[in-house]
Amino acid sequence: MRIIIIFSGILFFLQISVCAQELDDRIYQESIKTVLLYPGNPAGDDPRRMLRQPVIPLDSNVPLTLEFDELSNRAKNFRAKLIHCNADWTQSSLSEVEYTFEYNDYPVTSLQASFSTKVPYYHYTWQVPKVRVSGNYVLVIYENRQPVLSRRFMVYEPKVRVHGGVTASEGIAERRTSQQINFSIDHKGYQLASPQTELQVVLRKNFRWDQAKSGFKPTNVNAFDQTLGFQFFRLENNFPGGNEFRYFDSRTTAGRGFGIAAIERGDDYTELMLQADQPRRNAPYFQSDDFNGQFVVDHRESKNGSLQADYNPVTFTLKMEEIPDRDVYVNGAFNLWQLNDINIMHYDPELKAYQAVIMLKQGVTNYEYVVSDGTSIEDGAIEGNFSDTENDYDILIYHRPPAGRADQLIGYQTFEWNRR
Repeated sequence: MRIIIIFSGILFFLQISVCAQELDDRIYQESIKTVLLYPGNPAGDDPRRMLRQPVIPLDSNVPLTLEFDELSNRAKNFRAKLIHCNADWTQSSLSEVEYTFEYNDYPVTSLQASFSTKVPYYHYTWQVPKVRVSGNYVLVIYENRQPVLSRRFMVYEPKVRVHGGVTASEGIAERRTSQQINFSIDHKGYQLASPQTELQVVLRKNFRWDQAKSGFKPTNVNAFDQTLGFQFFRLENNFPGGNEFRYFDSRTTAGRGFGIAAIERGDDYTELMLQADQPRRNAPYFQSDDFNGQFVVDHRESKNGSLQADYNPVTFTLKMEEIPDRDVYVNGAFNLWQLNDINIMHYDPELKAYQAVIMLKQGVTNYEYVVSDGTSIEDGAIEGNFSDTENDYDILIYHRPPAGRADQLIGYQTFEWNRR
């Protein structure tokens, strides 16, 4: 992507390469931590704000707020830009002036240094400006023309309505392990030339793009009522239920919070050793409250987690036999659901356990253990799958208008299953 800047009569070219990887949720520098994007303002430092998902109406007056930390004692000159994408997260053909109201190169100027922490860091916040059109967007933060992080968000227009809900799977073998989404679409007042093929429907579990399904086509088109019905005969609308997420509470290091077995205080770090975990695949389902894989930053003593919550090396231990030809990861929103060198676990034959040490900010953190062969991820291999598990689901409806050059997000709906 080439950006042309005219300054004092001289023409400059700022070249910023945009590759497919940068259109994902990703962190490119190990010093970047605790990336959050949510609707609302950070005023009051209410930890619950971090659980809101980055999906907003086009006419919303509530801005999206980005927060992240950079672990150093020196302030950096970060900049931001927005990229409009199609339903499949490829970059759309819209020019920047078609989807932004101002020049698409923003300085990130709101930053504060941490205080009373062993690990120094700068905390950055930035409000995403309003955009002109609905659809998928990627926010890229970069320094010296190189990306340091990217985060997806969605802006929708409620032009069609989604009706439906979540139930246990109708499959005989899947009834105790899976959940399914049943839905229909009402497009009264919104004309579709070919309702059978024009809409793109995406289902997501727990707002995760690594657990999304698409390619659904209506099986019943009612032209008079302008409704589209969807029936599934091969369980295409089914999702493995998974299990409730594990969690630990590190809001204070004055004592051991939930899930923490030991605390070691050093000059440079305060290290946390979590209680050893066991596989749950063959264990009975146990009901517990969680954040569905998300996390909140909090500091109990100061109530100012953004600037006074410290970073701790956290040791995860999973006691089990080694799985041959597979990698085991600690997974969660704390790492943007990415599987990489930061959250991979290593097997200790003496302990007969997998272990990983991850630097995490104080708060309440959800996590799970997953297995990967390098191409696919097995969420239930260690945690198990249960149809009773509490999960959130959402449905996104995309449409490219006649003669349009990009996909718009014209419908959005969330559903809860077994919320307690």
